[in-house]
Amino acid sequence: MAFMVKTMVGGQLKNLTGSLGGGEDKGDGDKSAAEAQGMSREEYEEYQKQLVEEKMERDAQFTQRKAERATLRSHFRDKYRLPKNETDESQIQMAGGDVELPRELAKMIEEDTEEEEEKASVLGQLASLPGLDLGSLKDKAQATLGDLKQSADKCHIM
Repeated sequence: MAFMVKTMVGGQLKNLTGSLGGGEDKGDGDKSAAEAQGMSREEYEEYQKQLVEEKMERDAQFTQRKAERATLRSHFRDKYRLPKNETDESQIQMAGGDVELPRELAKMIEEDTEEEEEKASVLGQLASLPGLDLGSLKDKAQATLGDLKQSADKCHIM
């Protein structure tokens, strides 16, 4: 409560004293920005140029990352046959068109694709069934195949 009163009254008190003490200046108004930073004019200009270059590099990296993410999203949209997004395509175009995925993301996509292909196969579907032992099923199939070969050898017609 005391804090709220202090902020409300304190702000008005500062405005009042600021307008009354208008004859005093701090004297920093006539200094240039370089002198305020404690640098010469040339040093200050070099510093400003360096800041602009760093900002441009950060912006380029940010644009590249956005394009990589957009590429990943468009890949999944193609994979799952979802509608395309115009903002993703524009982000890819802003980055220069042909954007490659980072190695880590490409590796993750390959692993996901391999897992899905495995699950999509007949053996993958059989392996997902509970209570089914593929080893014993394979042994039985090989034994049956061996029996068929022996009976085919005994058959006189063939």
